[in-house]
Amino acid sequence: MHTFFNVEDLGCLDKALDEAREIKQNRFGYQSLGKNRTLLMIFFNNSLRTRLSTQKAAMNLGMNVNVLDVNAGAWKLETERGVIMDGDKSEHLLEAIPVMGSYCDIIGIRSFAGLTDREFDYAETIVQQFVKYSGRPVFAMETATVHPLQAFADLITIEEHKTKARPKVVLTWAPHCRALPQAVPDSFAQWMNAADVDFVITHPEGYELDPKFTGNARITYNQMEALEGADFVYAKNWSCPGVTRPEDYGKILCKDMSWTIDSRHMAVTDNGKFMHCLPVRRGLIVTDDVIEGPSSLVIPEAANREISAEVVIKRMLEAL
Repeated sequence: MHTFFNVEDLGCLDKALDEAREIKQNRFGYQSLGKNRTLLMIFFNNSLRTRLSTQKAAMNLGMNVNVLDVNAGAWKLETERGVIMDGDKSEHLLEAIPVMGSYCDIIGIRSFAGLTDREFDYAETIVQQFVKYSGRPVFAMETATVHPLQAFADLITIEEHKTKARPKVVLTWAPHCRALPQAVPDSFAQWMNAADVDFVITHPEGYELDPKFTGNARITYNQMEALEGADFVYAKNWSCPGVTRPEDYGKILCKDMSWTIDSRHMAVTDNGKFMHCLPVRRGLIVTDDVIEGPSSLVIPEAANREISAEVVIKRMLEAL
């Protein structure tokens, strides 16, 4: 595996889940794979779970790990071609990338959407330059449009906690005070479509995700109807994806607090489990009683980030 951005990059999903179960039973069973190998983790944006879990996964595999915070201690990087670099950016990404590649064996990259230029974001312009110019395998630690390590961990968590062969999984939009990217809901939708689940997406009008991620999922604007009989409730905010109105891309179109997940919402589920990628804004996305209650899976979900990262890095090491 040379790149990891989408669910199909893993191949057979059942085999990947089996591998995740094996690794969870023995996290240090493949340390010889990473001996004398180096992972470079590059962060253009902040991180807590992704940084800690991915670094831990690489160390489980015996790797050395270098972490670069591009906006804290590194030269400011220019990403556009054809510009006169007479501003505050001292180095161009096209020189920096092959240099970074010379210091490592595998690269993990985190670069959020700017939410101002949909074409630029959805082309994954920055990440694709790493794929093209680094000469190294590259995996996403969240990009402008996808967060596959999170979605893989989400699926592992669902597999561990499901009580029926084909559970009902609902992705619901929830309000937020800031405009957020679509990467997490994009990947969650993509991975749920690939899994054996009854998948429903609910959100206010204007928040339609790109069809290349939603696939054949059922989509409804009626949140309570969507939640009826749900086994898993995945709450997440995202800004307008600009699918139907590109001029609204990245905007907040709705702040309806009735979409906040509370006990009233969870009461119509089938003893549903609450999920969220974290960090979460309490009182906006979810109420205290739900996220602190027995139905909440946010902590084991976060813990599984280590497992999803280890499966991915292991496969990349095996391909070197």
